[in-house]
Amino acid sequence: MSNKPELTDEGLDASYAVNSVNEFGDTIAGHIAAERALTIYLNKREIVTLMTLGTQPELLVLGWLRNQRLVQSVDEVRSIQVDWDVEAVAVTTHEAVNGLEDKLSKKTVTTGCGQGTVYGDMMDGLHKIKLPRVELKQSMIYGLLNTLSKHNEIYKKAGAVHGCALCRETQNMRFVEDVGRHNAVDAIAGYMWLHDMSGADKIFYTTGRLTSEMVIKVAQMGIPVLLSRSGATQMGYEIAKQLGVILISRAKGKHFLVYNGADQITFDEKPTKRFKSAS
Repeated sequence: MSNKPELTDEGLDASYAVNSVNEFGDTIAGHIAAERALTIYLNKREIVTLMTLGTQPELLVLGWLRNQRLVQSVDEVRSIQVDWDVEAVAVTTHEAVNGLEDKLSKKTVTTGCGQGTVYGDMMDGLHKIKLPRVELKQSMIYGLLNTLSKHNEIYKKAGAVHGCALCRETQNMRFVEDVGRHNAVDAIAGYMWLHDMSGADKIFYTTGRLTSEMVIKVAQMGIPVLLSRSGATQMGYEIAKQLGVILISRAKGKHFLVYNGADQITFDEKPTKRFKSAS
């Protein structure tokens, strides 16, 4: 039987009510996105400080531990305790983390918004990832984009955030927004890990760039399709080819660009209007 960790429930509001003055000198009531520091302590050792909205801190930390490969199984985690009074989260594992010093000695600052940090060798162990080969229909991509257009609630209200979604066909299963896309993907990874959820039949959507970090994290989650309204980077493209991730960017309305996996897509709903290409 799975031994799930004990989690606090310390999610906070995603935005603050503030007044601003517009170009006419008028006072306007509105909202801005929250941004909070949360320092992770792993077995009483300070590891890193994340900047986050703070809406799902426990899942964010659990997913961060998974995607950093600091722990190999959710069963290794005894508890995750968030305390906003001290802006910290205490993570306790059942046993000492193997190779922690070596992993922490290697740090990569990524291109994520607010600059994400990856510990250890990003490329280590990628050869072990085996993703299923899946087939998609163009009409399904359009249906999913239509479904996702109803979300981005915090962005619509306050701006300054990225969104990520875990999807199955045209169904949005989990949508998370945060100040950086790396936080949003980690929160979804934590959710999947906690609920022992397979990624084989899932699609991952992000509003952010398709970078190496994003491709690697999604592949580690076992998800074979990565979709974004933004562009791709060269390293993200190369790793997607290496791992067999279907990489779709600039997806908005009826337009999209497939950088890898076009042979796995059935083009059954081609638009009558051609769109100007974007890289």
